[in-house]
Amino acid sequence: MLTSTDALADKACLKVGDVVLSDDITTLTEAECRQRASVELLRQAAIEAGLLSADDPAPQEGVISEAAAEAIDTWLAQNLRVPEPDEQACRRHHAAHASRYAQGERVQARHILFAVTPGVDVKALRGRAEQALLDARAEPRRFAELARQLSNCPSAEHGGDLGWLSAQDCAPEFARELFAQDEGHANVGVLPRLVHSRFGLHVVEVLQRDPGQQQPFEVVQEAVAQSLRQQTWITALKQAMQLLAGRWEVSGVDLAAADSPLLQ
Repeated sequence: MLTSTDALADKACLKVGDVVLSDDITTLTEAECRQRASVELLRQAAIEAGLLSADDPAPQEGVISEAAAEAIDTWLAQNLRVPEPDEQACRRHHAAHASRYAQGERVQARHILFAVTPGVDVKALRGRAEQALLDARAEPRRFAELARQLSNCPSAEHGGDLGWLSAQDCAPEFARELFAQDEGHANVGVLPRLVHSRFGLHVVEVLQRDPGQQQPFEVVQEAVAQSLRQQTWITALKQAMQLLAGRWEVSGVDLAAADSPLLQ
């Protein structure tokens, strides 16, 4: 017969150095695990740099102290270098990705939502979502039927139909998968991978795309520059997190699996 201690030992923990962030990672999504581990690495780096007291309390349910948040901001400002993109680089980026800066882009889409709720078995949920993705890609004509059977969204009643969407209608992480894609990657049909959002896992089918109106470089120059700054910052952040993960061992999550460890 297993004791409570034995049962706990069988569960995978989320841990950074000696700090346990969760006794059971099955209660968290992958994005939540990455977020918590990344923030804890930065908190420990801030302590080592003398920006935060060693007595700062460990996070509780992913929540850090106000002092830790300020210290992490300072550490990032001191250690992440983001050079200003010049006009030539901005023009090259705009020429290669003009569709990203179009105005009025819309998609007509439907989805099957596998909601991540407290206590859900995330591994089993992902397995069901991946099977649904395979089924939908193999037989797209069954998409509405699958949505009615499987989706946790009220749209299931209508075969998962979301209607016409703009980027502003969607959660940012959902919009990133649907909008502002290069022409060669502007998918129509069932998207080839699951879309992860704060609501859960989505199987998505794009029915139609309205590309909107492309804008001249001079109109979107600042938006292009900001995009390049963000890309550079994310690259610098990933490099910093790799170094910190070598300094304090991380257990329970692979930080390299995300485009940016701090982005959900």
